[in-house]
Amino acid sequence: MEPKIIQMAALGRALYPGMLYDCRSDSFIPGVTLWDKKALRNDIDVHDQTRTFVKLAASDSLSSKANLLDVSASLKASFFCGLVEVGGSAKYLQDSKSSARQSRVTMQYSQTTKFEQLTMKELGNITYPQVFDQKSATHVVTAVLYGATAFMVFDYTSSESENKQEIEGNLQAVVKKIPTISIEGQASLTMNQQEKKLSENLNVTFYGDYELDENPTTYAEALKACNTLPGLLRKKSSKGVPLTVWLYPLTLLDARAAKLLREISLSLVSKTEKLLEELAEVQRRCYDLIKMPVTNDFPEIKERLKSFQELLGYYNVALQKALVSVLPNIRSGAVDDSALGLILENHYKSPFTAANMNKWLDDNLGELNILTSYTSGLKDMPVVTSSGSFNSILFDADVDVVVSFTFTSLMNEDSFLTAIEDFVNSEGFSNLDQNSANAFTFQAIKPWFMSSDISTKMRQNLSLFTSFYKANKNVKKVKFIVASISDPSNPGSSIRLYQNGTLTNANFQPVSKPAAPVVNTSDGKVTLNLSKSTTGETLQFKIEYRNTQPTDSASDATAWKVITTPDAKTSFNLTGIKQDEQQWVRYSAIGKVGVSEASDYVPFVIAGKIDYSISQWGTSMPVLIDKIRNKIMTNTGMSRWSNSIIKSEIQNAVNSPTIAYTGPITGGLKTGMAMYFQGTAFATGKSFEIDIIAGTWATGDYTFHMFITFDESLTFNTRRGQTWESIERITSYTVAKGSAFDLFFVVKQEGWEVYLNGQKVYLFKHRLPVEKVTTLHIYGDTVINVMGTIPNWSNSTFGKELASGTSRSKTSNIQTDVPNPVSNPKKNYAGNILAEMRPGVALFFKGVVPSDFDNFAVNLLSSQTNDIGLHFKLMPNLVVFNTCRSGLWEEQIEIKASPFVKGGAFDFFLIASTKGFEVIVNGMPCCTFTYRMPIEKINSIQVNGDVFMNTFATFEVGNVNMKALVPANI
Repeated sequence: MEPKIIQMAALGRALYPGMLYDCRSDSFIPGVTLWDKKALRNDIDVHDQTRTFVKLAASDSLSSKANLLDVSASLKASFFCGLVEVGGSAKYLQDSKSSARQSRVTMQYSQTTKFEQLTMKELGNITYPQVFDQKSATHVVTAVLYGATAFMVFDYTSSESENKQEIEGNLQAVVKKIPTISIEGQASLTMNQQEKKLSENLNVTFYGDYELDENPTTYAEALKACNTLPGLLRKKSSKGVPLTVWLYPLTLLDARAAKLLREISLSLVSKTEKLLEELAEVQRRCYDLIKMPVTNDFPEIKERLKSFQELLGYYNVALQKALVSVLPNIRSGAVDDSALGLILENHYKSPFTAANMNKWLDDNLGELNILTSYTSGLKDMPVVTSSGSFNSILFDADVDVVVSFTFTSLMNEDSFLTAIEDFVNSEGFSNLDQNSANAFTFQAIKPWFMSSDISTKMRQNLSLFTSFYKANKNVKKVKFIVASISDPSNPGSSIRLYQNGTLTNANFQPVSKPAAPVVNTSDGKVTLNLSKSTTGETLQFKIEYRNTQPTDSASDATAWKVITTPDAKTSFNLTGIKQDEQQWVRYSAIGKVGVSEASDYVPFVIAGKIDYSISQWGTSMPVLIDKIRNKIMTNTGMSRWSNSIIKSEIQNAVNSPTIAYTGPITGGLKTGMAMYFQGTAFATGKSFEIDIIAGTWATGDYTFHMFITFDESLTFNTRRGQTWESIERITSYTVAKGSAFDLFFVVKQEGWEVYLNGQKVYLFKHRLPVEKVTTLHIYGDTVINVMGTIPNWSNSTFGKELASGTSRSKTSNIQTDVPNPVSNPKKNYAGNILAEMRPGVALFFKGVVPSDFDNFAVNLLSSQTNDIGLHFKLMPNLVVFNTCRSGLWEEQIEIKASPFVKGGAFDFFLIASTKGFEVIVNGMPCCTFTYRMPIEKINSIQVNGDVFMNTFATFEVGNVNMKALVPANI
């Protein structure tokens, strides 16, 4: 190649005018010159060349770092191969990120001061020409540009939960402010909260040609250093260090001199750079895996990764050794650049290719992620990491039983690790610069965790283990642990059982949570139908029951009464239960070791007689009727929906809570969910409220507050801390005294959508985030029969019906879940009254008023004469009572207000007293209709018009008790 002048970065090396340089090995020749010192000192041409610049770089690649220092392709190749030893600011080239989670921005500050060059006089007067014969150098330094450069590397290592891309954006913004601050002063430093927090947690590394009292390591110290740098050289009267040099070919001075015959091709330099970048990235990935917290729990995986890291380090040394030997030979012409190509070719035949290593690291990451997932579900148990600690637990005198969730495949043979170890010990490893006959191959083995069968089994084991742990964690003689023990016969994981220090079962299947009990309360007895555990062997049952609503509180566990069955028979008679008292029951399976998690609890009541003598009638009538209503209502009270639908659609249900009520919202709320309340307003009450709170009832934020004033209005609001905000009120919808109600709060994106008795009544827009709510509070004049959450409103039976817009209209079919409905707007009812009408007989009705009803009527009549003894007609704003005899209507009694709510459920009694019919609607006295014909002649009933009548029952009151004769659907 033709000799030419070369411009080159000094990279912190002591290169001065007149020094000899060998471009074949990119090294300078100390102590040998062409001229004497005096001539060099006296005949130097010097010029001022003052310049300052600042650059920022976010990339950490070898190429981008080389570009910041103006490193040529040829010099870059020498640096990659380890031929060049850098110093000063150029040591930045050796700084690479250690972790893939690391975000980095580099700031370069650079100054130039003087330019010095040899004169033509010197070039023409060679003092020591014998140097040409030595052929130790190819060039001489004829010019040097002096100055100083500093690099400040700002690093932040993000956690797994942080957004790395967002961090990098904020990091660049923070570092970009530094040059401005240096010029304009500290007053110009303005940061948002995220940037301020980031700046306080940065690590700073300084590489420079400046002499500082102390190198900066924090952002604040970096700011101070940047203010100091511009004046340092001037303060010390220094021209700095060589930054750039110009090399003159010695062959242009004397043909006897050595020459640079060949340069490395740019394509080979680029390929070498790519290879080294790949190896560096693999090292970072391996480092990140080793630093994962889960590797501390499973040291066999950490050792495996460290072995790989060590083998990769051996390979890096061997590769660099091969490159160091070949580059000078190419440049001197001893070999052509195909020698470098051969090294690259041999690399891609080796096991240390990026594809091979990244595939192996991907598999290890997958394994570590699985272990992290499983151990997070087992966080309450110790992970045993050594045989010593395992034995100390196993042989603890206070422990009889050890149950271990054991990972059994972590020590499986690693074919790739074995293959690269064999390669490192092979002849080809030490001869990367020579022809390799065959490409590397190895038999890949499918990772154990990629098997769907193993994955399914592991999930089952985890579910069994955690359930068994919950049920037995407080048993003193039983210890639960997590461990890793190789067991090819149970791949993936197993539950291992140790008793008295000895392994008794390597694949233990404990008893598991059984199905909910089936409760039969016929004939005043309680019979429980139980189910044996589907896993393990059930030897007995542990039955628990109570008469208060269960909660999730740990202290609540003592409220259960416990019975242990003598055997595993699946039918058990529960005795000692009071009649008419709400009870809850659950049970567990008892195995050879421990008990299962308890089943879901179920409520039940032994129905008793309604013991009220007829002598109680009179002044105590309202009290009596209210007690009768409470007795005959089901647990879900008066609702448009049946018990079965409510039970299947409602989660975290609470039945008949005591008011005032304050309790947790289990699982919280989010958009798309809803809350359901079914209850009854007190007939003599005024109002009640429902509050959904973030925090406690006393001090939390009331995210949603609804206040119902009977017969007047609905009010909505929020409370932040102790401060109430602006009220929103509607009067077009409300709850009537004594009426039943179905109430839904649907969490929409824009706010709380409120449904009352099938009607969408209001949208209260969000003022506070719904995701933070934790507490429910109810206070006032109401009985709540059931309440709970609906996880997916749109897909629920409730949501689908109410979304149709025709919910509860006359044309709707809302009785599909009523076993034997009495009547509906399309089908009237006529039938006999089975009891003989006389004082002491009560008729009970329960149903739903259509949202668009005009009127409906109930007639009590004589089948012989068709005379109507009581005509009870209901309209939206009017109630009419009358009698019709011989085809003629008599004087009617009118009540101008109606106790029936459109779309609402209702119940009413028609009670035969000694003087007339007592009409009680939703627990409130409505009217006393005096007999106009003998009550004994009434023996049949008609129901017609716009009503969904679901229940009709007849009660007879004797001297001792009141009993239902026709208990239809109650």
